Amino acid sequence: MRTSARSTSFRGSLLIALLIASTMLTVGRGQEANEGATAERPRRAAVDMRDLIERFTADRSSVAYRYRVPMSQVAAERRERFREQWLKRLERIDFDRLSRDGQIDWLLLRNLIEREAARDEIERAKDAAIADLLPFATTIVDLAEVRENGGPIDPQALAGELDRLHRELSASIASFSPEGHGPVDGIRAARRTDELRRTLGEWFRYYDGYDPLFSWWCRAPYEAYDATLKRWSETLSRRLAGLDPSDSTTIVGEPLGREALEAELRFEMIPYSPEELVEIAEREFAWCDEQMAIAAKELGYDDWRDAQEEVKNRFVPPGDQPRLIRELAEQAVEFVEARDLVTIPPLCKETWRMEMMSPERQKVSPFFLGGPAIIVSYPTDEMSHPDKLMSLRGNNPHFSHATVQHELIPGHHLQQFMTKRHRAYREIFETPFWVEGWALYWEMRLWDLGFSTTPEDRIGMLFWRKHRCARIIFSLSYHLGTMSPQECIDYLVDRVGHERANAEAEVRRSIMGGYGPLYQAAYMLGGLQIRALHGTQVGPARMTERRFHDLILQQNAIPIELIRLRMSTGKIDRDWRTTWRFADP
Repeated sequence: MRTSARSTSFRGSLLIALLIASTMLTVGRGQEANEGATAERPRRAAVDMRDLIERFTADRSSVAYRYRVPMSQVAAERRERFREQWLKRLERIDFDRLSRDGQIDWLLLRNLIEREAARDEIERAKDAAIADLLPFATTIVDLAEVRENGGPIDPQALAGELDRLHRELSASIASFSPEGHGPVDGIRAARRTDELRRTLGEWFRYYDGYDPLFSWWCRAPYEAYDATLKRWSETLSRRLAGLDPSDSTTIVGEPLGREALEAELRFEMIPYSPEELVEIAEREFAWCDEQMAIAAKELGYDDWRDAQEEVKNRFVPPGDQPRLIRELAEQAVEFVEARDLVTIPPLCKETWRMEMMSPERQKVSPFFLGGPAIIVSYPTDEMSHPDKLMSLRGNNPHFSHATVQHELIPGHHLQQFMTKRHRAYREIFETPFWVEGWALYWEMRLWDLGFSTTPEDRIGMLFWRKHRCARIIFSLSYHLGTMSPQECIDYLVDRVGHERANAEAEVRRSIMGGYGPLYQAAYMLGGLQIRALHGTQVGPARMTERRFHDLILQQNAIPIELIRLRMSTGKIDRDWRTTWRFADP
């Protein structure tokens, strides 16, 4: 039967009214129930931790984007409030109602928030210790924040302020005395000066040319003050840190110190002291020395250094390295697939690329780098003759036997392929103990499975394994202040057998390459973590090799201790902290 438009409209209106009344009644009852629950016992709703982490990631990026002025108290307080809000939000979650993966996510997020708070506190303490070397910091920060907030300006008054700052800093340069501060303070103060100078330059360019009065009043005093800031940075570098700012070869950095180093270990879930980690490295080093002596004997040498020299000199001609790398890559894939060790998607095997590394970059990275592309370190025609020989020798086929699979498959390329496809929301928790530990673990696992069949290839693999041991020792010792950069270089040359230029590049990369203080130690230590986990999880009536390795990749780049927790079946408590002594004898 056909109804009239008026009748349809009336019925529709009535239905809407009934739905609204029903909804209001339901909401009211829900509010009453919630109020009653609050009065008796707080009820925490189950949440989707993935959604929560994605929201945290976006919110944190927004805060960082908006509050970006270096050494800003306003920015520090805003980050602190942000973290406090999120910790409270975590506390309101009913931890026991989360899935096991959700509990792992909860622990990851709490750990990250606490870690960033600790880092901020350490940075503020370090800045406070050099405040007298940066008397202009507060003024520059204030100017930048007025600009960020869109506040009004008085160009004539600003010109006077810039002129005053210029004259005061010029007087400080003329009367500079390094008393009361050491070289590390000089390095940090010079770096902070450069950051503040860039901030002031950004402030100036915001107004210059857009505000005619600003340009008329401020351009000359700004240019004078900018030049004085540059001179101040150079003064700090030369007279306090003992460095020539134009020197691009000297290795400089800021040792972290014991307190900050121990905090980093705690947040990486490594329950060892720096000294204990050095002992672990020495123990692994002793094993490498024994195996190196055996391989050297097979080549007819009593001294491992002589055997290693022979191996180094077996390099391929210039132009032939790409062919070698592709052959080594295919060899590693065939070995892994024949033993069903890990899932390698066909697209992963198909989509890696090869690039050649520039001579300038080889000063920092003398060996391969990898991921979606393997970046080949090999001599170019403009390099000096000694540098060419060092690059040829340091990237010989037997050393490359270990590094190609480390960088491609089953190492970093497979890793990065899988992390884009499994729990990608966890990328904010990335740790080098998983990233580098995974690739180093495969060097260990492939050794155990007989991947290297000749003494030359075993010497190549042992060179890198010794190098990872040495990285723990020299990097931790540097940050504790017990080894200088030059001592680190000498250690790599004498103890591992590095070419000196390659050793210098390795130390420069460790100290000046933008890596975290534990990055170099993470290779071997992360590998030991996965090896220890393999020993408890793989075997008859337990996991297969393939299932074990796939599960690690599917967890994304999180602390390996939490992957161990994910593989276990025991109850997880919200107050959980690590006690896993993965490398105890």
